[in-house]
Order: sequence, then C-alpha cells, then structure tokens
Amino acid sequence: MKAYVFPGQGSQFTGMGKDLFEQSEIAMQMFNRADEILGFSLSKVMFEGTDEELKQTKVTQPAVFLHSVISAALIENFKPDMVAGHSLGEISALVANKTLLFEDALKLVSVRALAMQHACELVPSTMAAVVGYTSEEQVENICAEIKDEVVVAANYNAPGQLVISGSIHGIDVAIEKLKEAGVRRAIKLPVGGAFHSPLMEPARKELAEAIYQTTFNTPVCAIYQNVSAKAETNPDVIKENLIAQLTSPVRWTQSVKQMVTDGATEFIEVGPGTVLQGLIKKITG
Repeated sequence: MKAYVFPGQGSQFTGMGKDLFEQSEIAMQMFNRADEILGFSLSKVMFEGTDEELKQTKVTQPAVFLHSVISAALIENFKPDMVAGHSLGEISALVANKTLLFEDALKLVSVRALAMQHACELVPSTMAAVVGYTSEEQVENICAEIKDEVVVAANYNAPGQLVISGSIHGIDVAIEKLKEAGVRRAIKLPVGGAFHSPLMEPARKELAEAIYQTTFNTPVCAIYQNVSAKAETNPDVIKENLIAQLTSPVRWTQSVKQMVTDGATEFIEVGPGTVLQGLIKKITG
C-alpha cells in the first residue's frame, strides 16, 4: 500500500516551485490562484525571494503547502491508500485525500500561519531538539518537573529524536536538566515560538473559528493525524484533531508505525525536501 506524506515548515528553499510552474499549465494556474487568494505574490517570493523573506511566517507555511499540493496534482494516477502530514503538512494531506478543496485549504493555511505568528508575539517562547536520551518518558518527566513555566514534548520525530517546546526560560532550564541527566544533546532551534504547546492556545482559537466555517468532505482514504496517530476518516473527527494539533504534540513516530501496521509498504514524500524520508527510515529501520 502506498502512503503519501507531506512535509511541514522548515522544508522551504529559495527558488522552490519554479520548475513546477514552468513545466505545467496546471501548476501555473494553481500558483496564480494562490496569489489571488492571498492578496500578494507568493509565487514571486518562492521563485525569487531570499531565505529571510521565505522565513516570514505568512510566506513559509503557504509556500510549503502550495509546493506540496501542486506536486501531488502533477503525479499521474495519484491514488493514495493513506496519507499523513507533519504539522502544517497535515493540511496538504487533507487536500490529497479530498477532505478539503485546494482554495479552502490555502485560506486555512494562511489563517493558521498568521494566528501562530500572533501567538508567538504574546509570549517569548522557543523550541529545542533533544537527541540521545534514555527514553521518551525521561524527557517528558524532566519537562513536567519544571514548575511555573510551560515546557512540553512537542514533536516525536523519530526514535531518539524529540523536540520540546515552551517559554524561553523554561526551555533554558530544561536544557540544563537534560544535560545533567546525561542526555547527549539538547539545543535550541531557530524558531520564533513554542509550536505544539499550550502557548499556542490563542492561535488554536483563531484557527478553530476558520475551520468551523470550512466544508470538510468525506476523504477518499484515511489520514493518520498528528494528534491521534491513527487512521481517521470521519470529517468531524478530522476537524477537531486539526484544531487540537496546534497545542498538542506531533506524534510522527507513532503515526508512521501505525501506518506500517495497517499495511503501508511504500512511503512517498510529496513537497519540498526529503526530511520525512529520513525520519521514516529511522522509524522503520
């Protein structure tokens, strides 16, 4: 069974999508439609923008999403048996399995990006990568020990590779405690906020309003969602999980393992980069 997976923020690169635009009329139409919906030339920033310009939240998330859904649209006989996406990639996956229309999904991505940016501005916060720990429980317990600060496990990316998220002071304390506990490496990431933590609650509320006004169709195949790490086909459940995702951890390791259990024999990454392929090799290896 073929599982199609879609990357999240961080996979962007200068010049992304220009080859797609030049090779296909379908791609050209989708880029032009995206520019209309967003009210600025996303395609111009993707094709010609600097790394700094691409890092703007209002650009990054729509850019990765657009590259992913156009790439999927150009695959001949595209018939996924199952889909999944990492964080933002979950919305790309919902277009791929026909839960969401392209235009509706792009609007949600734009709302999500701006809402997350607003939440980041409210509380100084960040994330840190943790590698070489004894167990996931070890990291979770150390995070839970830090009182009066928000610090949580945010991304279960692969065995031995976790990301924690929280207030800047909380993350600093967590890094010290993790090193004292013998964890091989704990290092801050160059991100502007505590994604997938309770500090994203204001963004969750903004996104929820937009999602409740959007039509979610019955998908043609199951999506393995970040929140539940299991197959979902009920549009109402998919909606609630997509909302909860902003303040809940991304259970990527668990999702991939469940997809394998449910019959996935081939994973195809659709979108910019190959980050997910690397993680999947570590999970299934």
